[in-house]
Amino acid sequence: MDIDLPLIWAGIIAFAVLAYVILDGFDLGVGILFPFFPQKHDRDVMMNSVAPVWDGNETWLVLGGGGLMAVFPLAYATILPALYAPIIAMVIGLIFRGVAFEYRWRTKRAEYLWNWAFAGGSMLAAFAQGITLGALVQGIPVENRAYTGGWWDWLTPFSIMTGIAVVVGYALLGATWLVMKTHGDLAERARSLALKCSFGTIAAMGIVSLWTPFLEPLYLQRWFGWPTAIFSIIVPLLVLGCLYLLITGIRTRHDTRPFLAALGLFVLGYAGIGISFFPYIVPPSLTIWDAAAPDASLSFLLAGALVLVPIILAYTGYAYWVFRGKIDPEEGYH
Repeated sequence: MDIDLPLIWAGIIAFAVLAYVILDGFDLGVGILFPFFPQKHDRDVMMNSVAPVWDGNETWLVLGGGGLMAVFPLAYATILPALYAPIIAMVIGLIFRGVAFEYRWRTKRAEYLWNWAFAGGSMLAAFAQGITLGALVQGIPVENRAYTGGWWDWLTPFSIMTGIAVVVGYALLGATWLVMKTHGDLAERARSLALKCSFGTIAAMGIVSLWTPFLEPLYLQRWFGWPTAIFSIIVPLLVLGCLYLLITGIRTRHDTRPFLAALGLFVLGYAGIGISFFPYIVPPSLTIWDAAAPDASLSFLLAGALVLVPIILAYTGYAYWVFRGKIDPEEGYH
């Protein structure tokens, strides 16, 4: 039996990107919420809640981006020219966010600058990721195996909407993370913000979901043609289920349920994107088989991935296990 190596690698890349979104999403969300917590002590606790794990979360971004270049080089060569601006903006935001983790603790006079670097970098990275997602979903024109669009094709009302949706969604993840990890007044204010972000996230998901099918005939057929139209019933019902668990978890003062329900919303949103344009990796032009490297290369790289991915999962899981539970406000990573 022949092994469909491009399909396997598409699954690995998709998993890496999803892992990055749900793991780095909550610590970017903590940064997005920074302006809503003006007290220095609260900000110290917020940063300490993610400081032990934030850099490990970036591993999945490296794996997803590096894997895309290695196993789907044609997709990499067409996506990057189309999305240079938002991807560079994302990297700049991540750099400022990462540097702020260290510099904020080393200065008093310029601490306010690094507070803004942490918050601004997180917002910029999140918004740029949403723009990138929207530009990919709306389609990238390809002819003769090359990008044929313009410099500003990525900037459209739809991509701006997805940028806003990702910022609000990450804020929800950040707020529910703080509910799970902190005590007292900080946790209570995070709970209030989580409730507001819940409705904002659902509204944004609804707008994007209703907009997406009309971007490409493929999407319209996928969501409203038989038999895949069944997803138009299953996915919204699951979203409503996650929303119910989220709202009731917040109102009943449950610590972990809101965070898990928020993660569920992101997983379902990600699944909806996959349903929309599978098997295309660069919709509507390139399928995963069109963009894949030779099978010999895919086999060689898969051997490494079978070793590397379990190691990453193991140390990521171990880090979260070691730093589990609520943090002590008087102790910190730094």
